[in-house]
Amino acid sequence: MTFDRILASLHEVALGRTHWSSASLLIDEALGTHGSSMVFADGDTDATIRVHFSWLLYRGQPYPELERWYYENFYAIDERAPRVRKAPDSQLLHMSEVYTAEELKTSPAYHALRTRGRGGDGINVRLDGPGRSRITWLIHDPLDGAGWSSAQLDSIRRLLPHVRQTVRVRQTLAGTGALGATMTDLLDSTGLGILQLDARGRILAANDRARDVLRTGDALFDEKGFLRAPNSQENDDLQRLASRALPAPGPWEEGGSREGGSLILKRRGLLPPLMLHVIPLGQGEEHLGHWPVAALVLLVDPARATAVDPTVAAAALGLTPMESKVAVLMADGVSVPRIAAEMNRKISTIRFHVKNTYAKLGITRQVELVRLVQSLAGSSDARLISNLSQPRNMP
Repeated sequence: MTFDRILASLHEVALGRTHWSSASLLIDEALGTHGSSMVFADGDTDATIRVHFSWLLYRGQPYPELERWYYENFYAIDERAPRVRKAPDSQLLHMSEVYTAEELKTSPAYHALRTRGRGGDGINVRLDGPGRSRITWLIHDPLDGAGWSSAQLDSIRRLLPHVRQTVRVRQTLAGTGALGATMTDLLDSTGLGILQLDARGRILAANDRARDVLRTGDALFDEKGFLRAPNSQENDDLQRLASRALPAPGPWEEGGSREGGSLILKRRGLLPPLMLHVIPLGQGEEHLGHWPVAALVLLVDPARATAVDPTVAAAALGLTPMESKVAVLMADGVSVPRIAAEMNRKISTIRFHVKNTYAKLGITRQVELVRLVQSLAGSSDARLISNLSQPRNMP
């Protein structure tokens, strides 16, 4: 059940970073490694990199002074960093694949990682995050010093989608100011629709925003206490997602592997789609009674989200002012012909900006654009704009 315990711990990390120590320790114990480093960032060069969070732990213990020492003295000259940033999504890379044979002998950065960082035999992996962001994970040396077995590498690969999902949910909660919130705080959150499900998938509680979504019934509805989607294919996807997140019949500790996930639900008319996240919860999370809460469902409703400032969209997504204006309007459900009319531009001109935007963001569908733009909702305050205009030089 070690893998199940790791998944449960990662789901807790999604709700609060203080849980990362326990999750990291479980991963170290399962893999037999010294520790790991994880960074969530965007930007492609030293001048444009922005770090959203960074964790370095050995056997579950954080070492901020060691992290600071590396970034202040070695990051700028570390040959590995730009190569990992450009690596294919989910590809495991040994240190010998991100340093040349000569660099393994002469690189000061590699020497620092090998001696003080216990990472000379480490595994690097990059995961695509939302938009142009990325998750960079370094799994440090095996404890036995015998190199990496195929079983260890397979275990890392098995964890990758769950690590990505953890970051995705954290970003959603951060966008609403709900990170680290208690269960009661989440139910009272004004930025998200929140539902609590019991072990059978029955709805235990919902906040006002979630009830509004269920009341309209165009993306989700309540059928005798259970969550359903009106579109048959989307409902099948929803039920599969929920079944993976809920415990199997029987005692909690025998529930088997439980996985979170995300789903995009279409809606009628020009309304943008609804983003749904399912987060399994461990034993001990309780409702105001004796029924245990087995999972949270987070609903991100762009139609009711705070307006997105095009200036923030331009800075966060790397778009030109015109591209960001078009992207924000499309995320609000405005058609290309209508955008052209409002901006007094030709339809072909607007389509040109849309094509450029898709290419820059690496997307192909409007639903993906909606998700990216609306993830910035509520982020137009001066503090964020200041942060976006002052990049930090970290990976």
